[in-house]
Amino acid sequence: MRYNGLNNSMANLWQLSDAKTRSICCENPTGGKGAGAMCELEDGSAALAARDLGKGWKVNPFMAIAPNSTVVLADIEGPGCIEHIWMTPDKRWRDKILRIYWDGQDYPSVECPVGDFFACGWNEYAQVSSLAVCVNPGSAFNCYWQMPFKKRCLMTLENLGESSTFFYQIDYCLTEVPDDAAYFHAQFRRSNPLPYKSDHIILGGAQGKGQYVGTYMCWGVHNNGWWGEGEIKFFLDGDGEYPTICGTGTEDYFCGSYNFENRNTHQYQEFSTPYSGLCQVLRPDGLYHAQTRFGLYRWHITDPIRFENDIRVTIQALGWRNGGRYLPLQDDISSVAFWYQTLPGRPLEPLPDRDGLEII
Repeated sequence: MRYNGLNNSMANLWQLSDAKTRSICCENPTGGKGAGAMCELEDGSAALAARDLGKGWKVNPFMAIAPNSTVVLADIEGPGCIEHIWMTPDKRWRDKILRIYWDGQDYPSVECPVGDFFACGWNEYAQVSSLAVCVNPGSAFNCYWQMPFKKRCLMTLENLGESSTFFYQIDYCLTEVPDDAAYFHAQFRRSNPLPYKSDHIILGGAQGKGQYVGTYMCWGVHNNGWWGEGEIKFFLDGDGEYPTICGTGTEDYFCGSYNFENRNTHQYQEFSTPYSGLCQVLRPDGLYHAQTRFGLYRWHITDPIRFENDIRVTIQALGWRNGGRYLPLQDDISSVAFWYQTLPGRPLEPLPDRDGLEII
């Protein structure tokens, strides 16, 4: 088995590699070798705190992002692979849009509000303990999806809201990338409310060869009763009206069962596991928090859904009427689809505007 810096795991940590480890943050914005902690005191974001210590101390640990502006987080010449992203954005996470462009493409392959990208989409902290994403106290977002690229990685953050303080770190390696390496993609979609008798579109249609590797969903219910009878469907390689893969219910797809109910407390039971979770349940408080809201993830790490030419993913929203009949729901549903595919693909569907993204 030959290791080139990709697919690192406990199984091959002992194996030597020619990959070069690098890291980008505000203290080393280029990731250059020997280029960390070089910020002059007068130019640093923490110049006041470091005034007694000077250059080489904690002079520039964060950046201030102006309203309605975009900053470059990383601009890396390949070949290489993003191995870990950490960030802790403040204030409204739906106002911060992460974009990643691969190999000089004009349009992003990743375009997503940061909270949703890190499986914490309701702008309220919830611990997530999974293989692909961890959210740790107090608001630390961590992503472990490996993202290989051959020529260039450009990563940006757009701030749609007020001035923001932003800490981040991007860990990567410079290494050979195999010819069969696919490119990481992530797309955000929202239906609010979902039109009656319509499916929520998780992925509107990717074109290329690849594999679907994960789903995160924010589900805000607008009705009483159980909301998760709807089936997820994967339309692969030219499927028409009917899909190749069809689930049996929403909680079934997210690897739970029977309403996610704790039979002892008769409440929804949060859980976070390596591959799936109901990581967040926001309950009504009797005043301004009127609806129950859920955050769910499902990572297809051991069971990727492979496609040769195209893929489309949808999910139904179904509750119950009297008499044991399904009730099509009109809920507030947001989702992020995660997948790898060849380039070039097709441009992602445009994000909603700020009002369309807002959690209300």
